[in-house]
Amino acid sequence: MLRATRAGTVRRLASSLAPAPAESGTLLRGLTLAAAGSIAFSGKAIIVKLAYRYQVDAVTLIMYRMLFALPLFALMAWWSSRGKPALTRRDWLGVLGLGFTGYYLASFLDFLGLQTITASLERLILYLNPTLVLLLGWALYGRRIAHRQMVAMAVSYIGVVLVFGHEVRIEGAEAALGALFVFLSAVSYAIYLTYSGEMVHRLGALRLAGLATSVACVLCIVQFLLLRPLAAAEVAPQVIWLSLLNATVCTALPVLMVMMAIERIGAGLTAQTGMIGPMSTIVMGVLILDEPFNGWIIAGTVLVVGGIYLVSRRKA
Repeated sequence: MLRATRAGTVRRLASSLAPAPAESGTLLRGLTLAAAGSIAFSGKAIIVKLAYRYQVDAVTLIMYRMLFALPLFALMAWWSSRGKPALTRRDWLGVLGLGFTGYYLASFLDFLGLQTITASLERLILYLNPTLVLLLGWALYGRRIAHRQMVAMAVSYIGVVLVFGHEVRIEGAEAALGALFVFLSAVSYAIYLTYSGEMVHRLGALRLAGLATSVACVLCIVQFLLLRPLAAAEVAPQVIWLSLLNATVCTALPVLMVMMAIERIGAGLTAQTGMIGPMSTIVMGVLILDEPFNGWIIAGTVLVVGGIYLVSRRKA
C-alpha cells in the first residue's frame, strides 16, 4: 500500500514537472526555426564564394543580392507597419543610420573580405560579434565587463588567430586584408546592434529590420550605378541564380525565421542555438567549396564557439 502511494506520488510529481504539450511544441518549433535560420545565414558565404568563380566583383555581386532582396524587405516593412504610427523625422534618421552601418556597410565589407579568405574563417570572425558589442558598451556607456567575460573573449580571439595564422601562411597578405575587411564588417554590425536597442523597443524588431534592410538595398544599388557602367550588370547566368538564392534563402528567409524563433523561445536561447552556424559553414565549405579541414580549424572553432557561449551566457 505504502509502495503504491509512493509510486503515485512520483508519477504526479513527474507529471507536474514535465512541460505541457503546447509548451513543448512551441519550444521545438522555436529551436527548429533558430537552427534553420542560423544554417541559412551561414550559407551566404558559400554562395558568395561560388559566385566569385564567375569573375564578378563585390560591387556587382552585392547589387544583385540586394536588388532581389529589396521587394521582400519592403514587403516585410509594409506588413509590420500596418496599423502603427507613422515614423517621425528622428525615426527616419535612425533607420537611415542603422541601415547604413548594420546592413549596407557590414554587408559590403563582408563581400570584399570573402574575395580572399575562406568561408570558414569569415564565419568565425563574424561570430565575434557579441564580444564587439560588449567592448562598445564598455567604451561608449561605461558598462562593466565581468572577469569571466574577459577570459571568454580572450579564448574566442585566440581561436580566430589560430585559423587566421594558418590561412595567412598559405594565402599570404591577401588573406590578411580579407580578414581585416570581415572584422570591420563585424564592427559595423556591432555598432548597429549597440545603437538599435531603443529603436527596436519603439518600432519593433521586424519593422526596424525591414526598413533598415530596405535602406541598405537601395544604397547597394546606388553604389553600383555610381561606380560601375551599366554594362557591368552583364554577368554569367549562374551569378543571377546564385544571387537570387542568396537574397531569398540566405537573407530574407533567415531574418523571418530568427524573428519567429525569438518570439517563441526568447533571444537568449535563439542566440545559443545559432552557435550551429560556424559548424554548418565549415561543413558546407568542405563539401561544396573543397575548403581545407584540419586540426587548426577544429581547434579554432571550438575556442571561438566556446568563448562566445561563455560571453553570452547569463549568470545563474
